[in-house]
Amino acid sequence: MKITALKSSSKSKLPILLRSLILVTSAGLLLNGCSHSKFTANTKDTTVSTINNKADNLDIVSIDDTITLAQVTKDVSYLASDDLKGRSNFSNDIGIAADYIAQRFNEVGLSSAMSTDNFRQAYRIQKITPKSLVVSINGEVIAQENLAIATTVPSINWQRSATKQIPVKEAINTVFINEKDDLRKSLGKLNNQGGEHLVLLHPAHKNTFKRYQGYFSRGVTKLVNDKSSSQNNKANSKENIGGTLVIALTPIDKVNDFNVTSASEVSNTSLTNVVGILPGKSKANDVVLYSAHYDHLGVMREFEGQTTQTSQIFNGADDNASGVSAIINLANYFAKLGNNERTLMFAAFSAEEIGGFGSRYFSNQIDANSITAMINIEMIGKPAVFGEGSVWMTGMERSNLGEQLNEVLAPKQLIIYADPYPNQNLFYRSDNATLARLGVPAHSFSSTQLDKDQHYHQVSDDIDSLNLPSMLKVIKMLAIATTPLVEGTVTPTRIDANNVSRKGLIY
Repeated sequence: MKITALKSSSKSKLPILLRSLILVTSAGLLLNGCSHSKFTANTKDTTVSTINNKADNLDIVSIDDTITLAQVTKDVSYLASDDLKGRSNFSNDIGIAADYIAQRFNEVGLSSAMSTDNFRQAYRIQKITPKSLVVSINGEVIAQENLAIATTVPSINWQRSATKQIPVKEAINTVFINEKDDLRKSLGKLNNQGGEHLVLLHPAHKNTFKRYQGYFSRGVTKLVNDKSSSQNNKANSKENIGGTLVIALTPIDKVNDFNVTSASEVSNTSLTNVVGILPGKSKANDVVLYSAHYDHLGVMREFEGQTTQTSQIFNGADDNASGVSAIINLANYFAKLGNNERTLMFAAFSAEEIGGFGSRYFSNQIDANSITAMINIEMIGKPAVFGEGSVWMTGMERSNLGEQLNEVLAPKQLIIYADPYPNQNLFYRSDNATLARLGVPAHSFSSTQLDKDQHYHQVSDDIDSLNLPSMLKVIKMLAIATTPLVEGTVTPTRIDANNVSRKGLIY
Protein backbone atom coordinates (compact mmCIF):
# COMPACT_ATOMS: atom_id res chain seq x y z
CA MET A 1 0.00 0.00 0.00
CA LYS A 2 1.07 3.53 -0.11
CA ILE A 3 0.99 6.59 1.92
CA THR A 4 -1.54 8.34 4.13
CA ALA A 5 -3.21 10.11 1.23
CA LEU A 6 -4.27 8.11 -1.78
CA LYS A 7 -3.28 9.46 -5.13
CA SER A 8 -5.44 11.78 -7.10
CA SER A 9 -6.59 10.82 -10.56
CA SER A 10 -4.50 13.72 -11.82
CA LYS A 11 -0.81 13.40 -12.71
CA SER A 12 0.30 15.04 -9.48
CA LYS A 13 3.05 13.25 -7.61
CA LEU A 14 2.21 11.44 -4.41
CA PRO A 15 4.49 13.44 -2.09
CA ILE A 16 2.73 16.63 -3.16
CA LEU A 17 -0.62 15.11 -2.28
CA LEU A 18 0.70 13.97 1.04
CA ARG A 19 1.97 17.46 1.85
CA SER A 20 -1.41 18.81 0.79
CA LEU A 21 -3.15 16.43 3.13
CA ILE A 22 -0.91 17.44 6.02
CA LEU A 23 -1.57 21.12 5.32
CA VAL A 24 -5.31 20.53 5.25
CA THR A 25 -5.36 18.54 8.43
CA SER A 26 -3.18 21.06 10.23
CA ALA A 27 -5.76 23.65 9.36
CA GLY A 28 -8.39 21.86 11.37
CA LEU A 29 -9.51 18.62 9.80
CA LEU A 30 -7.21 16.44 11.87
CA LEU A 31 -9.39 16.36 14.95
CA ASN A 32 -12.66 17.72 13.69
CA GLY A 33 -13.55 15.28 10.90
CA CYS A 34 -15.01 16.77 7.76
CA SER A 35 -18.26 17.64 6.06
CA HIS A 36 -19.31 16.22 2.71
CA SER A 37 -21.99 16.98 0.21
CA LYS A 38 -23.92 13.80 0.99
CA PHE A 39 -23.06 13.20 4.62
CA THR A 40 -22.83 15.64 7.50
CA ALA A 41 -20.21 14.94 10.13
CA ASN A 42 -21.50 14.36 13.63
CA THR A 43 -19.25 16.64 15.65
CA LYS A 44 -21.17 16.26 18.87
CA ASP A 45 -19.19 13.31 20.21
CA THR A 46 -17.90 11.29 17.30
CA THR A 47 -14.58 13.15 17.13
CA VAL A 48 -11.99 14.07 19.72
CA SER A 49 -11.97 17.75 18.83
CA THR A 50 -13.58 18.76 22.11
CA ILE A 51 -10.98 16.96 24.19
CA ASN A 52 -7.99 19.22 24.66
CA ASN A 53 -6.03 17.21 27.18
CA LYS A 54 -4.73 13.87 25.91
CA ALA A 55 -4.30 12.46 29.39
CA ASP A 56 -7.89 13.35 30.23
CA ASN A 57 -9.01 11.76 26.99
CA LEU A 58 -7.34 8.49 27.88
CA ASP A 59 -9.21 8.51 31.17
CA ILE A 60 -12.55 9.33 29.56
CA VAL A 61 -12.50 6.99 26.57
CA SER A 62 -13.46 3.43 27.45
CA ILE A 63 -13.24 0.55 25.01
CA ASP A 64 -16.46 -0.83 26.46
CA ASP A 65 -18.26 2.45 25.75
CA THR A 66 -16.91 2.94 22.22
CA ILE A 67 -17.01 -0.62 20.87
CA THR A 68 -20.44 -1.82 21.93
CA LEU A 69 -22.54 -4.87 21.18
CA ALA A 70 -25.45 -2.63 20.19
CA GLN A 71 -23.50 -0.74 17.53
CA VAL A 72 -21.60 -3.76 16.22
CA THR A 73 -24.91 -5.60 15.89
CA LYS A 74 -26.51 -2.64 14.11
CA ASP A 75 -23.71 -2.41 11.58
CA VAL A 76 -23.42 -6.10 10.75
CA SER A 77 -27.20 -6.54 10.70
CA TYR A 78 -27.67 -3.79 8.13
CA LEU A 79 -24.86 -4.92 5.85
CA ALA A 80 -26.13 -8.51 5.96
CA SER A 81 -29.79 -7.59 5.63
CA ASP A 82 -32.04 -8.87 2.87
CA ASP A 83 -32.40 -5.28 1.67
CA LEU A 84 -28.82 -5.37 0.37
CA LYS A 85 -29.39 -8.67 -1.48
CA GLY A 86 -25.94 -10.07 -0.80
CA ARG A 87 -23.88 -7.04 -1.92
CA SER A 88 -22.90 -8.55 -5.25
CA ASN A 89 -20.26 -6.75 -7.30
CA PHE A 90 -21.81 -4.76 -10.21
CA SER A 91 -25.20 -4.59 -8.48
CA ASN A 92 -27.01 -1.52 -7.21
CA ASP A 93 -27.05 -3.13 -3.79
CA ILE A 94 -23.28 -2.98 -3.31
CA GLY A 95 -23.55 0.76 -3.93
CA ILE A 96 -26.05 1.02 -1.08
CA ALA A 97 -23.58 -0.83 1.15
CA ALA A 98 -20.83 1.60 0.12
CA ASP A 99 -23.10 4.53 1.02
CA TYR A 100 -23.68 3.08 4.47
CA ILE A 101 -19.97 2.49 5.12
CA ALA A 102 -19.12 6.01 3.93
CA GLN A 103 -21.79 7.46 6.20
CA ARG A 104 -20.45 5.53 9.17
CA PHE A 105 -16.88 6.61 8.41
CA ASN A 106 -18.11 10.18 8.40
CA GLU A 107 -20.04 9.75 11.65
CA VAL A 108 -17.07 8.39 13.57
CA GLY A 109 -14.86 11.29 12.48
CA LEU A 110 -12.72 10.01 9.61
CA SER A 111 -11.58 12.20 6.75
CA SER A 112 -11.74 11.38 3.06
CA ALA A 113 -8.45 10.42 1.48
CA MET A 114 -7.26 12.66 -1.34
CA SER A 115 -8.15 10.30 -4.20
CA THR A 116 -11.68 9.64 -2.96
CA ASP A 117 -15.02 11.34 -3.43
CA ASN A 118 -16.76 11.33 -0.07
CA PHE A 119 -14.70 8.28 0.92
CA ARG A 120 -15.39 6.47 -2.35
CA GLN A 121 -12.45 5.35 -4.47
CA ALA A 122 -13.70 4.35 -7.91
CA TYR A 123 -11.79 2.07 -10.25
CA ARG A 124 -12.53 0.20 -13.46
CA ILE A 125 -12.36 -3.47 -14.27
CA GLN A 126 -12.78 -5.22 -17.58
CA LYS A 127 -14.48 -8.55 -18.15
CA ILE A 128 -13.55 -10.66 -21.19
CA THR A 129 -16.12 -13.39 -21.80
CA PRO A 130 -15.46 -15.94 -24.59
CA LYS A 131 -18.20 -16.21 -27.20
CA SER A 132 -16.58 -18.42 -29.84
CA LEU A 133 -13.62 -20.77 -30.04
CA VAL A 134 -12.55 -22.92 -32.99
CA VAL A 135 -9.54 -25.22 -32.78
CA SER A 136 -8.12 -27.61 -35.35
CA ILE A 137 -4.96 -29.63 -34.77
CA ASN A 138 -3.25 -31.60 -37.53
CA GLY A 139 -6.33 -30.92 -39.65
CA GLU A 140 -8.69 -32.38 -37.03
CA VAL A 141 -11.41 -30.06 -35.69
CA ILE A 142 -11.76 -30.44 -31.91
CA ALA A 143 -15.35 -30.70 -30.66
CA GLN A 144 -16.68 -27.72 -28.70
CA GLU A 145 -17.35 -29.80 -25.59
CA ASN A 146 -13.62 -30.56 -25.45
CA LEU A 147 -12.45 -26.94 -25.60
CA ALA A 148 -11.88 -24.24 -23.00
CA ILE A 149 -10.28 -20.80 -23.09
CA ALA A 150 -9.16 -18.20 -20.61
CA THR A 151 -7.94 -14.97 -22.18
CA THR A 152 -7.25 -11.34 -21.41
CA VAL A 153 -7.55 -10.19 -25.03
CA PRO A 154 -10.66 -9.63 -27.21
CA SER A 155 -9.67 -12.06 -29.98
CA ILE A 156 -6.94 -14.45 -31.10
CA ASN A 157 -5.89 -15.90 -34.43
CA TRP A 158 -3.14 -18.50 -34.08
CA GLN A 159 -1.81 -20.40 -37.06
CA ARG A 160 1.04 -22.78 -37.54
CA SER A 161 1.65 -25.06 -40.48
CA ALA A 162 4.21 -27.76 -41.11
CA THR A 163 5.65 -25.74 -43.97
CA LYS A 164 5.42 -22.20 -42.60
CA GLN A 165 6.35 -21.38 -39.02
CA ILE A 166 5.21 -18.18 -37.36
CA PRO A 167 7.96 -15.81 -36.12
CA VAL A 168 9.59 -16.78 -32.83
CA LYS A 169 8.42 -13.57 -31.15
CA GLU A 170 4.84 -14.55 -31.96
CA ALA A 171 5.28 -18.24 -31.17
CA ILE A 172 2.53 -20.05 -29.31
CA ASN A 173 3.74 -22.29 -26.52
CA THR A 174 2.44 -25.83 -27.12
CA VAL A 175 2.09 -27.86 -23.93
CA PHE A 176 1.22 -31.52 -23.43
CA ILE A 177 -0.34 -32.55 -20.12
CA ASN A 178 -0.17 -36.31 -19.91
CA GLU A 179 -2.24 -38.82 -18.01
CA LYS A 180 -0.05 -38.85 -14.90
CA ASP A 181 0.71 -35.10 -14.82
CA ASP A 182 -0.78 -32.84 -12.15
CA LEU A 183 -3.28 -30.75 -14.13
CA ARG A 184 -3.75 -28.05 -11.51
CA LYS A 185 -0.02 -27.50 -11.04
CA SER A 186 0.63 -27.55 -14.77
CA LEU A 187 -2.02 -24.94 -15.53
CA GLY A 188 -0.95 -22.89 -12.51
CA LYS A 189 2.59 -22.71 -13.86
CA LEU A 190 1.35 -21.45 -17.23
CA ASN A 191 -0.96 -18.97 -15.51
CA ASN A 192 1.97 -17.55 -13.56
CA GLN A 193 4.03 -17.22 -16.75
CA GLY A 194 1.40 -15.40 -18.77
CA GLY A 195 1.63 -15.34 -22.56
CA GLU A 196 0.02 -17.59 -25.19
CA HIS A 197 -0.38 -21.33 -24.56
CA LEU A 198 -2.10 -24.12 -26.46
CA VAL A 199 -2.58 -27.03 -24.06
CA LEU A 200 -3.27 -30.56 -25.29
CA LEU A 201 -4.83 -32.39 -22.37
CA HIS A 202 -5.00 -36.16 -22.07
CA PRO A 203 -8.63 -37.44 -21.87
CA ALA A 204 -7.86 -39.01 -18.48
CA HIS A 205 -8.30 -35.51 -17.02
CA LYS A 206 -11.85 -35.17 -18.40
CA ASN A 207 -13.61 -34.64 -15.05
CA THR A 208 -11.20 -31.96 -13.85
CA PHE A 209 -11.22 -30.37 -17.30
CA LYS A 210 -15.01 -29.92 -17.08
CA ARG A 211 -14.58 -27.88 -13.90
CA TYR A 212 -12.02 -25.62 -15.54
CA GLN A 213 -14.24 -25.35 -18.61
CA GLY A 214 -17.16 -24.14 -16.52
CA TYR A 215 -14.96 -21.70 -14.61
CA PHE A 216 -13.38 -20.25 -17.76
CA SER A 217 -16.76 -19.89 -19.48
CA ARG A 218 -17.67 -17.15 -16.99
CA GLY A 219 -14.90 -15.02 -18.42
CA VAL A 220 -11.74 -13.38 -17.11
CA THR A 221 -11.84 -10.17 -15.13
CA LYS A 222 -8.88 -7.81 -14.99
CA LEU A 223 -8.08 -4.43 -13.55
CA VAL A 224 -8.03 -1.61 -16.09
CA ASN A 225 -4.64 0.06 -16.00
CA ASP A 226 -5.17 3.67 -14.95
CA LYS A 227 -1.59 4.57 -16.00
CA SER A 228 -0.88 5.97 -12.56
CA SER A 229 2.71 6.75 -11.62
CA SER A 230 2.59 4.81 -8.37
CA GLN A 231 5.85 3.54 -6.97
CA ASN A 232 4.22 0.12 -6.92
CA ASN A 233 3.54 0.03 -10.66
CA LYS A 234 6.98 -1.35 -11.46
CA ALA A 235 6.47 -4.13 -8.95
CA ASN A 236 2.99 -4.79 -10.30
CA SER A 237 3.79 -4.39 -13.99
CA LYS A 238 4.08 -8.13 -14.49
CA GLU A 239 0.44 -8.49 -13.51
CA ASN A 240 -0.51 -6.55 -16.65
CA ILE A 241 1.10 -9.05 -19.02
CA GLY A 242 -1.99 -11.22 -19.33
CA GLY A 243 -2.25 -13.81 -22.06
CA THR A 244 -4.35 -16.69 -23.35
CA LEU A 245 -4.72 -20.31 -22.33
CA VAL A 246 -6.52 -22.62 -24.78
CA ILE A 247 -7.15 -26.18 -23.64
CA ALA A 248 -8.07 -29.03 -25.98
CA LEU A 249 -9.07 -32.34 -24.43
CA THR A 250 -7.60 -34.76 -26.96
CA PRO A 251 -5.41 -37.85 -27.28
CA ILE A 252 -3.27 -36.07 -29.89
CA ASP A 253 0.32 -36.16 -28.65
CA LYS A 254 2.14 -34.54 -31.57
CA VAL A 255 1.40 -31.24 -33.29
CA ASN A 256 2.35 -30.61 -36.90
CA ASP A 257 -0.01 -27.71 -37.47
CA PHE A 258 -2.88 -25.93 -35.76
CA ASN A 259 -5.40 -23.16 -36.32
CA VAL A 260 -7.02 -21.44 -33.36
CA THR A 261 -9.46 -18.51 -33.50
CA SER A 262 -11.60 -17.00 -30.79
CA ALA A 263 -13.71 -13.93 -30.13
CA SER A 264 -14.80 -12.55 -26.78
CA GLU A 265 -17.22 -9.97 -25.46
CA VAL A 266 -15.51 -7.14 -23.59
CA SER A 267 -17.30 -5.03 -20.99
CA ASN A 268 -16.01 -2.30 -18.69
CA THR A 269 -17.50 -1.64 -15.26
CA SER A 270 -16.73 0.63 -12.34
CA LEU A 271 -16.52 -0.53 -8.74
CA THR A 272 -15.80 1.34 -5.54
CA ASN A 273 -13.63 0.99 -2.47
CA VAL A 274 -14.55 3.00 0.62
CA VAL A 275 -11.53 4.57 2.30
CA GLY A 276 -11.23 6.91 5.27
CA ILE A 277 -8.27 8.21 7.26
CA LEU A 278 -7.46 9.43 10.73
CA PRO A 279 -4.35 11.57 10.14
CA GLY A 280 -1.42 10.92 12.42
CA LYS A 281 0.60 13.31 14.51
CA SER A 282 4.33 12.80 14.97
CA LYS A 283 4.49 9.90 12.48
CA ALA A 284 1.91 11.02 9.94
CA ASN A 285 3.84 9.47 7.04
CA ASP A 286 3.50 6.01 8.57
CA VAL A 287 0.21 4.23 7.97
CA VAL A 288 -1.55 1.49 9.87
CA LEU A 289 -4.16 -0.01 7.58
CA TYR A 290 -7.32 -1.68 8.86
CA SER A 291 -9.23 -3.37 6.06
CA ALA A 292 -12.07 -5.73 5.19
CA HIS A 293 -13.94 -6.55 1.99
CA TYR A 294 -17.61 -5.66 1.80
CA ASP A 295 -18.69 -7.47 -1.36
CA HIS A 296 -20.31 -10.90 -1.38
CA LEU A 297 -22.13 -13.27 -3.76
CA GLY A 298 -25.49 -11.58 -4.23
CA VAL A 299 -28.50 -13.68 -5.21
CA MET A 300 -28.58 -17.27 -6.44
CA ARG A 301 -28.07 -17.14 -10.21
CA GLU A 302 -31.27 -18.93 -11.12
CA PHE A 303 -33.23 -16.24 -9.30
CA GLU A 304 -31.43 -13.15 -10.60
CA GLY A 305 -33.89 -10.56 -11.85
CA GLN A 306 -36.80 -12.18 -10.04
CA THR A 307 -38.53 -11.19 -6.85
CA THR A 308 -35.95 -11.98 -4.18
CA GLN A 309 -36.82 -14.22 -1.29
CA THR A 310 -34.70 -14.61 1.83
CA SER A 311 -33.71 -18.18 1.02
CA GLN A 312 -32.20 -17.05 -2.28
CA ILE A 313 -29.86 -14.40 -0.85
CA PHE A 314 -26.20 -14.93 0.00
CA ASN A 315 -26.33 -12.41 2.87
CA GLY A 316 -22.63 -12.69 3.70
CA ALA A 317 -23.03 -11.91 7.40
CA ASP A 318 -19.80 -13.58 8.43
CA ASP A 319 -18.22 -13.14 4.99
CA ASN A 320 -17.62 -10.31 5.39
CA ALA A 321 -20.12 -7.95 6.99
CA SER A 322 -18.47 -8.99 10.25
CA GLY A 323 -15.08 -7.63 9.16
CA VAL A 324 -16.53 -4.37 7.86
CA SER A 325 -18.39 -3.83 11.12
CA ALA A 326 -15.07 -4.39 12.90
CA ILE A 327 -13.15 -1.71 11.00
CA ILE A 328 -15.98 0.81 11.44
CA ASN A 329 -16.04 0.31 15.19
CA LEU A 330 -12.25 0.28 15.45
CA ALA A 331 -12.25 3.60 13.61
CA ASN A 332 -14.71 4.98 16.15
CA TYR A 333 -12.56 3.79 19.04
CA PHE A 334 -9.28 5.22 17.80
CA ALA A 335 -10.88 8.47 16.65
CA LYS A 336 -12.24 9.06 20.14
CA LEU A 337 -9.04 7.92 21.80
CA GLY A 338 -7.05 10.43 19.77
CA ASN A 339 -3.62 8.98 20.47
CA ASN A 340 -2.66 7.89 16.96
CA GLU A 341 0.85 9.14 16.24
CA ARG A 342 0.68 7.18 12.98
CA THR A 343 -1.95 7.82 10.34
CA LEU A 344 -4.74 5.26 10.45
CA MET A 345 -6.42 4.21 7.27
CA PHE A 346 -9.65 2.23 7.11
CA ALA A 347 -10.45 0.56 3.79
CA ALA A 348 -13.52 -1.44 2.79
CA PHE A 349 -12.62 -3.22 -0.45
CA SER A 350 -14.93 -4.40 -3.18
CA ALA A 351 -14.27 -7.25 -5.64
CA GLU A 352 -12.50 -9.54 -3.17
CA GLU A 353 -14.83 -12.35 -4.14
CA ILE A 354 -13.97 -12.04 -7.85
CA GLY A 355 -10.20 -11.65 -7.70
CA GLY A 356 -9.23 -9.00 -5.17
CA PHE A 357 -9.36 -6.11 -7.63
CA GLY A 358 -10.31 -3.51 -5.05
CA SER A 359 -7.18 -4.08 -2.97
CA ARG A 360 -5.08 -4.38 -6.11
CA TYR A 361 -6.22 -0.98 -7.35
CA PHE A 362 -5.76 0.51 -3.89
CA SER A 363 -2.20 -0.82 -3.73
CA ASN A 364 -1.37 1.04 -6.94
CA GLN A 365 -2.44 4.34 -5.41
CA ILE A 366 -0.37 4.27 -2.27
CA ASP A 367 3.30 3.79 -1.44
CA ALA A 368 3.59 0.31 0.04
CA ASN A 369 6.71 1.36 1.93
CA SER A 370 4.64 3.74 4.03
CA ILE A 371 2.35 0.97 5.31
CA THR A 372 3.61 -0.10 8.73
CA ALA A 373 1.13 -2.98 8.95
CA MET A 374 -2.11 -4.20 7.41
CA ILE A 375 -4.74 -5.63 9.75
CA ASN A 376 -7.14 -7.33 7.34
CA ILE A 377 -10.24 -8.63 9.11
CA GLU A 378 -12.00 -11.56 7.48
CA MET A 379 -14.90 -13.59 8.93
CA ILE A 380 -14.89 -13.07 12.69
CA GLY A 381 -18.58 -13.71 13.34
CA LYS A 382 -18.27 -17.17 14.88
CA PRO A 383 -16.04 -18.65 17.60
CA ALA A 384 -12.73 -20.11 16.47
CA VAL A 385 -11.62 -23.62 17.30
CA PHE A 386 -9.74 -22.07 20.24
CA GLY A 387 -12.93 -20.88 21.91
CA GLU A 388 -15.35 -17.96 22.02
CA GLY A 389 -13.74 -14.57 21.45
CA SER A 390 -10.51 -16.05 20.08
CA VAL A 391 -8.88 -15.07 16.80
CA TRP A 392 -6.04 -16.31 14.59
CA MET A 393 -3.91 -14.70 11.89
CA THR A 394 -2.60 -15.94 8.56
CA GLY A 395 1.10 -16.02 7.72
CA MET A 396 2.30 -15.49 11.30
CA GLU A 397 5.72 -16.84 10.34
CA ARG A 398 6.19 -14.20 7.62
CA SER A 399 6.73 -11.20 9.94
CA ASN A 400 6.99 -10.57 13.67
CA LEU A 401 3.67 -8.72 13.79
CA GLY A 402 1.95 -11.60 15.57
CA GLU A 403 4.70 -11.74 18.17
CA GLN A 404 4.37 -8.01 18.84
CA LEU A 405 0.59 -8.19 19.16
CA ASN A 406 0.82 -11.11 21.57
CA GLU A 407 3.30 -9.24 23.77
CA VAL A 408 0.60 -6.63 24.28
CA LEU A 409 -2.06 -9.23 25.01
CA ALA A 410 -0.02 -11.44 27.33
CA PRO A 411 -0.72 -9.47 30.57
CA LYS A 412 -4.44 -9.91 29.86
CA GLN A 413 -4.04 -13.67 29.30
CA LEU A 414 -5.14 -13.22 25.70
CA ILE A 415 -3.49 -14.55 22.56
CA ILE A 416 -3.73 -14.32 18.79
CA TYR A 417 -3.19 -17.81 17.42
CA ALA A 418 -1.40 -18.92 14.28
CA ASP A 419 -3.58 -20.05 11.37
CA PRO A 420 -4.87 -23.51 12.35
CA TYR A 421 -5.56 -24.43 8.70
CA PRO A 422 -2.19 -24.15 6.91
CA ASN A 423 -3.29 -26.54 4.16
CA GLN A 424 -6.14 -24.20 3.20
CA ASN A 425 -3.64 -21.61 1.90
CA LEU A 426 -5.65 -18.84 3.56
CA PHE A 427 -2.80 -16.33 3.46
CA TYR A 428 -3.48 -15.99 -0.27
CA ARG A 429 -7.27 -16.06 -0.12
CA SER A 430 -7.96 -12.52 1.04
CA ASP A 431 -6.89 -8.95 0.31
CA ASN A 432 -3.81 -9.07 2.54
CA ALA A 433 -1.94 -11.07 -0.13
CA THR A 434 -1.93 -8.08 -2.50
CA LEU A 435 -0.03 -5.93 -0.01
CA ALA A 436 2.18 -8.78 1.17
CA ARG A 437 3.43 -9.09 -2.41
CA LEU A 438 4.74 -5.54 -1.97
CA GLY A 439 6.52 -6.32 1.30
CA VAL A 440 3.89 -4.99 3.72
CA PRO A 441 3.42 -6.94 6.99
CA ALA A 442 -0.08 -7.76 5.78
CA HIS A 443 -2.06 -10.47 7.52
CA SER A 444 -5.68 -11.55 7.78
CA PHE A 445 -7.34 -12.04 11.16
CA SER A 446 -10.20 -14.50 11.39
CA SER A 447 -12.10 -16.84 13.65
CA THR A 448 -13.87 -18.99 11.10
CA GLN A 449 -13.65 -22.78 11.26
CA LEU A 450 -13.50 -23.39 7.53
CA ASP A 451 -13.18 -27.14 7.97
CA LYS A 452 -16.54 -27.26 9.78
CA ASP A 453 -18.38 -24.10 8.71
CA GLN A 454 -21.57 -25.18 6.93
CA HIS A 455 -22.52 -21.58 6.15
CA TYR A 456 -19.44 -20.49 4.16
CA HIS A 457 -20.59 -19.19 0.75
CA GLN A 458 -24.10 -20.46 1.47
CA VAL A 459 -27.42 -18.63 1.70
CA SER A 460 -27.45 -19.61 5.39
CA ASP A 461 -24.61 -17.15 6.16
CA ASP A 462 -27.05 -14.69 7.69
CA ILE A 463 -27.24 -12.72 10.94
CA ASP A 464 -28.78 -15.66 12.80
CA SER A 465 -25.67 -17.77 12.15
CA LEU A 466 -23.38 -15.34 14.04
CA ASN A 467 -22.22 -15.34 17.64
CA LEU A 468 -22.23 -11.58 18.19
CA PRO A 469 -20.77 -11.57 21.75
CA SER A 470 -17.80 -13.61 20.47
CA MET A 471 -17.38 -11.20 17.56
CA LEU A 472 -17.40 -8.23 19.95
CA LYS A 473 -14.60 -9.80 21.99
CA VAL A 474 -12.49 -10.27 18.87
CA ILE A 475 -12.89 -6.62 17.84
CA LYS A 476 -11.91 -5.41 21.31
CA MET A 477 -8.92 -7.75 21.37
CA LEU A 478 -7.69 -6.36 18.03
CA ALA A 479 -8.13 -2.82 19.35
CA ILE A 480 -5.99 -3.57 22.39
CA ALA A 481 -3.37 -5.58 20.49
CA THR A 482 -2.82 -2.98 17.76
CA THR A 483 -2.67 0.08 20.05
CA PRO A 484 1.18 0.17 20.08
CA LEU A 485 1.10 0.21 16.26
CA VAL A 486 -1.27 3.16 16.42
CA GLU A 487 0.85 4.94 19.01
CA GLY A 488 3.98 4.35 16.95
CA THR A 489 5.90 2.47 19.63
CA VAL A 490 6.36 -0.78 17.67
CA THR A 491 7.20 -1.49 14.04
CA PRO A 492 6.91 -5.02 12.62
CA THR A 493 9.41 -6.53 10.24
CA ARG A 494 8.62 -6.42 6.54
CA ILE A 495 7.48 -9.48 4.65
CA ASP A 496 9.98 -10.84 2.14
CA ALA A 497 8.07 -10.22 -1.08
CA ASN A 498 10.30 -12.71 -2.90
CA ASN A 499 8.75 -15.48 -0.84
CA VAL A 500 5.16 -14.50 -1.64
CA SER A 501 3.66 -16.27 -4.66
CA ARG A 502 2.55 -13.96 -7.42
CA LYS A 503 -1.03 -13.81 -8.62
CA GLY A 504 -1.90 -15.56 -11.87
CA LEU A 505 -1.51 -13.44 -14.99
CA ILE A 506 -4.28 -14.95 -17.12
CA TYR A 507 -7.08 -16.13 -14.83
